Amino acid sequence: MFDQFDAVLLARIQFAFTVSFHIIFPAFSIGLASYLAVLEGLWLWTKDRVYLELFDFWKTIFAIAFAMGVVSGIVMSYQFGTNWSVFSDKAGPVIGPLMGYEVLTAFFLEAGFLGVMLFGRNKVGPGLHFFATLMVAVGTLISATWILAVNSWMQTPQGFAINDKGQFIPTDWWAIVFNPSFPYRLTHMVLAAYLTTALVVGAVGAWHLLRRHAPIRSRKMLSMAMGMITVVAPLQILAGDAHGLNTLEHQPAKVMAMEGHFDSHPEGAPLILFGLPNQDEQRVDYAVQIPKLSSLILKHDLNAPLAGLDTIPRDRQPPVAVVFWSFRVMVTLGFAMLGLALFSLWRRWKGDFATHTWFLRSALVMGPMGFVAVLAGWITTEVGRQPYTVYGHLLTAESHSPIAAPAVAASLIAFIVVYFFVFGAGVFYILRLMHRLPRDPMPDLGGGPIRSAGIHPGPAQMKEPAHAH
Repeated sequence: MFDQFDAVLLARIQFAFTVSFHIIFPAFSIGLASYLAVLEGLWLWTKDRVYLELFDFWKTIFAIAFAMGVVSGIVMSYQFGTNWSVFSDKAGPVIGPLMGYEVLTAFFLEAGFLGVMLFGRNKVGPGLHFFATLMVAVGTLISATWILAVNSWMQTPQGFAINDKGQFIPTDWWAIVFNPSFPYRLTHMVLAAYLTTALVVGAVGAWHLLRRHAPIRSRKMLSMAMGMITVVAPLQILAGDAHGLNTLEHQPAKVMAMEGHFDSHPEGAPLILFGLPNQDEQRVDYAVQIPKLSSLILKHDLNAPLAGLDTIPRDRQPPVAVVFWSFRVMVTLGFAMLGLALFSLWRRWKGDFATHTWFLRSALVMGPMGFVAVLAGWITTEVGRQPYTVYGHLLTAESHSPIAAPAVAASLIAFIVVYFFVFGAGVFYILRLMHRLPRDPMPDLGGGPIRSAGIHPGPAQMKEPAHAH
């Protein structure tokens, strides 16, 4: 029954499905590991136990997210052998060592100190425990560095030669690792991870403040999260702009798809805000656009010429509609994060930062938006690279294993069932942990019930401890 489906398309869907599940966990754990290091550092510096209690609250969530990220990442690596064996054979001499370095440097560092961070506070001194937390945070950043080096090389390949077997042979490892898009993509991804984590932490704080739970700790979470978003959101917009200019230089077809420019514009290109890309007819239907603004953004000149997809052969164009809309989702959410940051500054100035209902609701609604933005960004990046796996050198259709469509479809169905069951249960458990108060039991200054969290306070638990004030 699966003979009507293309094996390459099914394999692409399978990899897209698994990577979409995987990326949300590193995007969260990278930022959360750094947040844990900040919390423990502040506790050591100030001796305020609020920071320690928040550390204990978030470290369990981190452990579960980290574990699910590791498991989902291992599954992805198997697909290089099952569905993409030709790609593995041709690109293996380059990407194999880089993936090995990620394991040897980052994963071993994380795994070596994770147990100390999670279980070793009463067994080692506070200084060594803080060092372990720092090493876990550094390990997550090193892991992101190697993975982004691999993916960036696939986007902007450098430092290689192709032998008589069609394999990519390294000639300059510095050029391979520090390829043209690597600094921009690494910066963009790390900032995205920090924003994603800050939005989740802020949403949890807002949730408990709306329910009048643990106001001291909830306010602290919200305040730290909004502070991070206020700093990082503008930086992310600037980093995204720089990344876009780099992409225009090295992957112009991707930018053409992002902008919806089917036609070349010799005297200034419009910024298409919305529309319906029609790849068959090579136009954007019902386009809402601002004249020449795209040239101003991309070339800093209203009248600068911009080439369109009419300069790219049809069989080398990426799927425009997917790239066009995923890019707009990412950009819209980026500016929504900036708006939330400005809203938080306004409420701080008004003095009702932790009590303003609409601000708290806004923070709660924005909680999962970091994950959506990360997924939209990865869709823009990966679909915009098509039809290549190694941009400009190796086509996706030439990278696939000689495997029949029914076999790929069967494994895809198995992945969907198992992933939704296993990782769905993991995400549900994380949400349950977030639903609980930052410390068990946690008092409620507002006098409202906290039985929904499974806690039944006695009279002695109905006020904050003195050290929290």
